[in-house]
Amino acid sequence: MSNKRRRFTAEFKARVALDALSGEHTLSELASKYGVHTNQISQWKKQAKDQIVAGFSGKAKKNQHNDEAHIKELHAKIGQLLIEKDFLQQAFAKI
Repeated sequence: MSNKRRRFTAEFKARVALDALSGEHTLSELASKYGVHTNQISQWKKQAKDQIVAGFSGKAKKNQHNDEAHIKELHAKIGQLLIEKDFLQQAFAKI
C-alpha cells in the first residue's frame, strides 16, 4: 500500500477555510467533516486571513505589478538566450 500525497483544489481549501472562519464548527468537527487534519485547516484559515488583509490593503495589486515586471524580464532573457543558441548552432554547423 502506497501513501500517495493528496492534493486539494483551491476551491476546496477556500470552502474549508471559510467554514473555519465562520466559527460555527470546531476545528475537530471540520476535520472529520472534510477528512483533513486540524493543523491543515488552521494553516488554510491563516492563509485566508492573510489574503483577505492583502486584498484590502492593496498589496495584491503591488505583487501583481511586480510579477508582470518579472515576467517581462524573463521573456527578454529567453529571447536573448534563443538568439545566442541560434548563433552558436550556425557557427558549429559551419565547422
